[in-house]
Amino acid sequence: MISRLYEMLSGEMQGVLITDPYSLRYYTGFCGGEGIALCTKEEAVLYVDSRYTEAAAGEVKDAASGFIVREYNHDAPLFDQLRDQLTKASAETVGFEDRSMVCSTFTKYHKELGCRLIPLEDALLIPRQIKTDAELAYLRKAEAIGDQAFSHILTVLKPGITELEVAAELEYTMKKCGAGGLSFDTIVASGIHSSMPHAIPTEKKLENGDFVTMDFGCIYKGYCSDMTRTVVIGKASAEQRKVYETVLQAQLAAMEGLRPGMQCREVDTIARDLIRDAGYGEYFGHGLGHSVGLYIHESPALNTRDETVLVPGMIETIEPGIYIPGFGGVRIEDMGVVTREGYESFATSRKELIEV
Repeated sequence: MISRLYEMLSGEMQGVLITDPYSLRYYTGFCGGEGIALCTKEEAVLYVDSRYTEAAAGEVKDAASGFIVREYNHDAPLFDQLRDQLTKASAETVGFEDRSMVCSTFTKYHKELGCRLIPLEDALLIPRQIKTDAELAYLRKAEAIGDQAFSHILTVLKPGITELEVAAELEYTMKKCGAGGLSFDTIVASGIHSSMPHAIPTEKKLENGDFVTMDFGCIYKGYCSDMTRTVVIGKASAEQRKVYETVLQAQLAAMEGLRPGMQCREVDTIARDLIRDAGYGEYFGHGLGHSVGLYIHESPALNTRDETVLVPGMIETIEPGIYIPGFGGVRIEDMGVVTREGYESFATSRKELIEV
């Protein structure tokens, strides 16, 4: 990964500053998040405080990232060390992560470093789009943990249990199965709440006739999973079956139609046209999917605007939905990888309409 940073130093930049926790992990191997990395032609250094010195040294070594670890403290302040490194490299222009750095932090770095800071834009993000074999293995495992959690939750769902209890059970099960954390706050939305794509779980109790949409994911070895399943408590109505089947067919069509070489927006169109032709076009407002990796929402995204060309090794979720206010909603989501032939889903959980 460090070779990518050195390539960037051949242009107008003499330094690359890495402050985003996900970028730190990707480029240095450091998992702690609270650190600063600076790469110049002279050296690549990860700066951490005493809480992380020992762990960082081991993680950087294990990752063979090419960075060295230095501790900053009262006797050796961070900005003093950063300035020293920039001076040794005669660095007057340094790239920074404008996509994640807040304004107050930028102001501080600009003042303390005394050099020109220029936006890196997507330069550090683009290499993360194509996953290595090791990354793919972690992502598969993370999604497999989600499959286990869904299988378990089917034995728990019943009238009277609350959305919050369902969320807690999903989260506990994922951690019990080996997850190191959650990819995002679990979504459990029942009844009319399910018409809100990102509804927050409440004390509402599940009732017969409810759609229950569950969007959940975990972190395994730093890599995220993402899965959504919708079930019905009791018996589904004819309209519920129609909505569910429309979403399912849209997802399957997109998964079967995706090919490397297509633009992201073309895959979105496959599902969106099917939902529109079924009469539900106004009820599908979000994009079809997004990439996943160290962070839950990475690029590129399957939506109406993204013209990125899909290539093997890219991870994408495929998650069409229909959300009808006052009625409820359905979303079905798998996470998988673009292959030479098309698309491979990592999820194995059943997708036919389940009545519990």
